[in-house]
Amino acid sequence: MIHTTHTIRVRYAETDPMKYVYYGNYATYLEVGRVELFRELGMSYEAIEQQGFWLPVADFSIKYLKPAYYDESLEIHTFIKKIPGARVEFEYEIYNESKQKITEAKTTLFFLDSKRNKIVKCPDFLMKLIEKNWKV
Repeated sequence: MIHTTHTIRVRYAETDPMKYVYYGNYATYLEVGRVELFRELGMSYEAIEQQGFWLPVADFSIKYLKPAYYDESLEIHTFIKKIPGARVEFEYEIYNESKQKITEAKTTLFFLDSKRNKIVKCPDFLMKLIEKNWKV
C-alpha cells in the first residue's frame, strides 16, 4: 500500500452561500491528493506526462459524510492499495480540523500512451517507484 497526506485550506470561492464546500470542488481536492502522492513517490505528474503518458479518470465515486466549511483546514489522505495494471485505483479519506472523517472517495484512472492514444500497462519507470515505496 502507498499512502500520503496533504493539507489544504478551504477557500471562499470553493463554498456555496452556506459556506459549505460546493460538492463539485471535491474532485479538485482528490486530484490534489493524487498529484501529491506521485510527487512523494519521486515523480511529478508533469514528469509522467513528459514521459508520454496521461492518466485520464475512468471512474469517480464519493460519499459525503459531513460538510467541509470555509477556512477550514482539511487533510486529504490518498491511498493506492493494489498494484496497478493498465488501471490504477486511488482511495481517499478527507478529515476536518476535528479529525472527523468527512468524505470517502475512489477514482480509477488508466494509463494512456499519449503518442499512440492507446491504453497501456503502468509504465516501468512508474512501477519501479510504486514497488520501491510499497508498504505491506
